[in-house]
Amino acid sequence: MSRGIRLTNEELEHIRLFESLTGTMVRDCIIDSKFDRIIFVIKEGEAGIAIGKGGKNIALLEKLTGKKYEIVEFSDDPVQLIKNALKPANVKEVRITKKPDGSTIAVVSVDNKDKGIAIGKNGRNAEKIRFLAKRYFQISNVLIV
Repeated sequence: MSRGIRLTNEELEHIRLFESLTGTMVRDCIIDSKFDRIIFVIKEGEAGIAIGKGGKNIALLEKLTGKKYEIVEFSDDPVQLIKNALKPANVKEVRITKKPDGSTIAVVSVDNKDKGIAIGKNGRNAEKIRFLAKRYFQISNVLIV
């Protein structure tokens, strides 16, 4: 768990259920009521195990709780975390820039054919990336171009 991140009892309950069903370790849990979903941040390389063959683990979780789930593999590298959060979109480049006012932004270039995937319906994927980038790396904004 990253320093300074506090989880609610509800988030901890979701983590316990997820870990017991999948056998993977959750690093973070975000309940996103705006888009009615729960986002799990897990150890890099464990997405396949967490999702399960044919998506069976996620399907079971959704059936048990009535909630939608998303999984992002964590990385200590902000560029890689952004790429992981955008999967399956093909990310060409991620540039992280410090602005004169001291804030940091990330500009993400994706294939034109994948722009819709990267942004997501009603901006849900873009919002997820912005949230994770700010939560872990103090990146104030993420632009998808």
